[in-house]
Amino acid sequence: MENLLIRVLRRFTERLTARQRELYAAETPFIEKWRAAMRYLVEADVAYEKVWLELQALAWNHPDLQSEVAGVNAEWRAVLTEAFAEPHRRYGIEMPLEALVSLVITFNEGIMLERAQGITAGHGELLAWIDGWLAGREER
Repeated sequence: MENLLIRVLRRFTERLTARQRELYAAETPFIEKWRAAMRYLVEADVAYEKVWLELQALAWNHPDLQSEVAGVNAEWRAVLTEAFAEPHRRYGIEMPLEALVSLVITFNEGIMLERAQGITAGHGELLAWIDGWLAGREER
């Protein structure tokens, strides 16, 4: 079962990271890219998220799976580091880029974990606040 989860996760990850790289490489405002990524997070990628969370949970008690989880995490960090480098500079975000990427990954995983537990309280409000913050930066 673990090997099956790993294979599924790898296949999904390859497809989704390619999609995200294409999304963030597009010649559209960053806010539109962020909105699309958040739609994927809360609407489209639920099957992937479940496999990802299951494999993370298995890795807590199986150190041999931790390298698989770390590899997937590193792929997503690379995608986001590349995607956020330019907006990080343009918006004048004071935290280091690596810290911003870590914050966004933690944010995404928190939303995934809560949604898997049936919790959505505050998610819409948080996404709306971030959207407003980004919109304010785009107007400058």
